[in-house]
Amino acid sequence: MRRAVCPGSFDPITNGHLDIIARASRLYDEVYVAVMINKAKKGLFEIDERIDLIRQVTSEYANVRVEAFHGLLVDFCKQRDIPAIVKGLRAVSDFDYELQMAQMNNGLTGVETLFVPTNPTYSFLSSSLVKEVAAWGGDVSHLVPPVVLEALTERLRQD
Repeated sequence: MRRAVCPGSFDPITNGHLDIIARASRLYDEVYVAVMINKAKKGLFEIDERIDLIRQVTSEYANVRVEAFHGLLVDFCKQRDIPAIVKGLRAVSDFDYELQMAQMNNGLTGVETLFVPTNPTYSFLSSSLVKEVAAWGGDVSHLVPPVVLEALTERLRQD
């Protein structure tokens, strides 16, 4: 079985993330979406909320699994016999950082990283940007799935 992982913080998941996950799901038998737990960072959404949102928006892909992880991504991969990491690249600046990570991950355990160019529609998109625009009342409805927009709007109302 061909397995891959799409890692990230997904706070929240965007249409750009979803595009990469969907494309990976067509290439691999099983795709794990690994939601990174970073205890040093306070996210807008709790890990369980992120996992729930991702499961909802990926429900049409029968081969997508969503799990939280902390620590080294290569350990997550090793525990699940995942030989490949799929990463979306938006710009050259992403490549510089991601290449170093890919080389380190490969050197540690032999896990390969596949870079997928982001759909040009989402080349500027990040979770941070979505949160910032939404916090100022901007329209992000075209940048996130409807269920995420609803959760984002509700969360920002509370804060």
